[in-house]
Amino acid sequence: MFFFSFRVGRLHCSYTMDIDEPHTYTPPKHYFQTSSFDDNEINDDGTAKSPLDRGPYFDISASRNVTALVGNTAYLNCRVRNLGNRTVSWIRHRDLHLLTVGKATYTSDQRYQSVHNPQLDDWSLKVLYPQQRDSGVYECQISTTPPVGYSMTLSVVEPVTSIVGGPDLYIDTGSTVNLTCIVQYLPEPPPLIQWTHNGVEINYDSPRGGVSVITEKGDITTSYLLIQRARSTDSGKYTCLPSMANPTTVHVHVLNGEHPAAIQLGRQIRSNCLLLTILFLLLMAISPGHRYADR
Repeated sequence: MFFFSFRVGRLHCSYTMDIDEPHTYTPPKHYFQTSSFDDNEINDDGTAKSPLDRGPYFDISASRNVTALVGNTAYLNCRVRNLGNRTVSWIRHRDLHLLTVGKATYTSDQRYQSVHNPQLDDWSLKVLYPQQRDSGVYECQISTTPPVGYSMTLSVVEPVTSIVGGPDLYIDTGSTVNLTCIVQYLPEPPPLIQWTHNGVEINYDSPRGGVSVITEKGDITTSYLLIQRARSTDSGKYTCLPSMANPTTVHVHVLNGEHPAAIQLGRQIRSNCLLLTILFLLLMAISPGHRYADR
């Protein structure tokens, strides 16, 4: 560092120059510098060159976390400025497997493809039919010396749909049925959630009345099916069908003075009777007397 000053008439000027610290340039926060400054990145006056005058660097304004649904094509976007004659590669971190170089795929797994958009300087990794095992860290790498990279995390999720209290719900006659369907692990809320009763889509404007639905969308989407003044005809199978996720079903039993335990006991007795009947028939079929009679 050195200091000098001079005077011209009444004007006095002072300058301080730091020629020993060429790393003081701070680029815009959404740029990732690929390497520290070298001699080619310093102007003749000792100041750092701007990003437009430098070598390649990453634009990291996009998210480093990507979520995709199982089976739906995933894209990991890498934006590289001032690439010049360098190449962009994609590497899978878990096994350091080279996936793509430039536009070419370098793996036997042809689900991985490189997609280049020259207008946006994008080099995207395209993953076809992703599975949960494909989740992990992937690195976009520039062939500088030494190479520099920018890591992104891919999460491949399987949506989960559930109805609170299922698979069987017991409701007293005249009370309100409240079926709560929860949809989780979607990259975005489902555009539509349908409800069916015994395979038929529910009509909220039917003459029966008192049937409504409330849906709250977010990271976890919840749909409430409300049926007022429950009656025996409201019993049956109710299915929640969210778009982009698997459906789920619950069986509703509207009780008319019955107790759920008694219903369960009756079912168990019928099931046991059926099992005993089957065992009896099998014993009859394999008994010696039965074989002798067949002769």
